[in-house]
Amino acid sequence: MSYGIKLYDYWRSSAAWRVRIGLALKGLPWESVPVHLVRGGGEQHGAAYREVNPLGLVPTLLHGERRITQSLAILEYLDETFPEHPQLLPADARGRSRVRALALTLAADTHPVHNLRVQRYLKEQAGLDDAAVSAFVQHWIRLGFAAFEQLLAESTETGSYCHGDHPTLADCVMVPAVYAARRFGADIDACANVLRIHDHCMAQEAFQATQPSRHPDAE
Repeated sequence: MSYGIKLYDYWRSSAAWRVRIGLALKGLPWESVPVHLVRGGGEQHGAAYREVNPLGLVPTLLHGERRITQSLAILEYLDETFPEHPQLLPADARGRSRVRALALTLAADTHPVHNLRVQRYLKEQAGLDDAAVSAFVQHWIRLGFAAFEQLLAESTETGSYCHGDHPTLADCVMVPAVYAARRFGADIDACANVLRIHDHCMAQEAFQATQPSRHPDAE
C-alpha cells in the first residue's frame, strides 16, 4: 500500500535518521528526496528547497498536501495519523511525558548546539579553528549524554529500550545521537545504559535498514 509519503532528508543528518527510524518502526513506506547539505555550498540554501522548508533544514515530510517540519513533530504526526501501526509514544500520560523529555534532552538541548550550521558559524564568523570547534562540539555532546544517562539510570521505567521493552520516540532520537557522538569523537563510554540500549536497537531491522551507510545517497 502506498501512503504518499515523501521525506526530504540527508544521509548523515541525525534529525532525518530519527524520522526514517520512526517510519520503519511503523512499517510505513516512503520516498526519499535527498537534500545534500554540503555539496555546492548546501542544497538546503537553494530557492527550490526554501520553498519546501523556509528554515532550510532537514527533514521535511510531505504527506499528500500536508507539509510537516521538525523531526519530533513529524514523528508525533505519524503516530496520530497512523494509530493502527506500532506506536512511538506510550498510551499513558506519564509515559508519554517521560519519553518526550528524554527525546528533547538530546534533540532540543544537545543536537542544535553542535549541528552543521552552528559549526560553520563558529569557523566562518567567530574565527575558531578546527580544534576549537571540535572541543566545543564534544563538550556539549558529553554534557547532553551525561544527563540522558542519568535519566535512564535513575528510572525503573527504563527497560531494554529507553522506556520499557518497546521502541519509542526516545530511541528514535538516541540512536542517531550516538552516531553523531562517535562521528565527532565525543567520549560517551561511561554511559552504560545508553550504549546497552543503542546496541539492542541496532540489532533491530528498523534501525539497521535506515542507518546512514544504507541511505541511497550515502557517500
